[in-house]
Amino acid sequence: MTEQDFILKSYNTNIENGSVKWSSPSNIALVKYWGKKEHQIPENPSISFTLSDCKTITEVTYTKKESKDFSFDVYFEGEKNEAFKPKIQTFFERIETYMPFLRDYHFKIDTSNTFPHSSGIASSASGMSAIALCLMSIEQELTNTVTSSAVEKSDFNQKASFIARLGSGSACRSIEGELVVWGQNESTESSDLYGVKFEGEVHSNFKNYQDTILLVDKGEKQVSSTVGHKLMYGHPFAKERFAQAHENLAKLKTILASGDLNAFVKIVESEALTLHAMMMTSMPYFILMKPNTLEIINKIWKFREENNSNVCFTLDAGANVHVLYPESEKETVLNFIKKELTKYCQNEHYICDQIGLGANLIRL
Repeated sequence: MTEQDFILKSYNTNIENGSVKWSSPSNIALVKYWGKKEHQIPENPSISFTLSDCKTITEVTYTKKESKDFSFDVYFEGEKNEAFKPKIQTFFERIETYMPFLRDYHFKIDTSNTFPHSSGIASSASGMSAIALCLMSIEQELTNTVTSSAVEKSDFNQKASFIARLGSGSACRSIEGELVVWGQNESTESSDLYGVKFEGEVHSNFKNYQDTILLVDKGEKQVSSTVGHKLMYGHPFAKERFAQAHENLAKLKTILASGDLNAFVKIVESEALTLHAMMMTSMPYFILMKPNTLEIINKIWKFREENNSNVCFTLDAGANVHVLYPESEKETVLNFIKKELTKYCQNEHYICDQIGLGANLIRL
């Protein structure tokens, strides 16, 4: 597929109004995407677990209008939110070529999260993917098409992922589950333009994998993702990092098939620390971890060694910790988290989640 394949050629201009609603989950990368080219193209491939309960629920209502300017209002948690409008404006400008009906309607975008905003969970991934899915459903209504077959659903998801990517890169990995690959590479089926559901063999060890998010710092990000990705331009270690991501993805494909939890732990934790190392060695440089982040990491290492556990951590570009572990260790690890790790969280706040299957249309 190329960008040209996603351009909407014609649609019904007589539909006056309508409303659609989707829920879309966040995701957590195992091999990290960090650094991008023009048009939200990744510098290196990534693979992520799709989450189940941490999601954005978005309803988009559209009404025919006369003017040809972009027209929309954004409501977050029931209240009008002007702060989100510049990002949506940029998003509409990027996707107008592929969805020309955007100028024909006024859109009311009403969105909410099942998790706290700025909690270290990728709300841009769930948020932008939810909007992209709503727009895809509107496109279906304007073209009088339905996704009744597996092929049609695949085409729908592919364009939704493509559109979501233009709003937020990692959003393209939130359309499907349980594992999604984004970025061209030699070891898996993939594309730079959209996320691809991982179709490799997955051992039962990785079914229903658990993710408990420890909220060390609920404040706004110290560095936005956009700024963070730009720090890779001219970074002295960027070339080696991009090569490492390709190598780790190839290794992880084998690990997922074999069920080797020890090897999984090494790859996932190395990827998390590498992401932060790249931030610490950029110019300007940033330390995104907090003292409590390091306390948690050391506690996890100690617990794993003493209990022959397969619990591990990963991090996004922030201080909060995703604790990953097999479902078979759920009771033991949750007990450990409650007893030893919650004291390092802001207000002892943590969120329990697990691997999910992707986004869902909500019937109105």
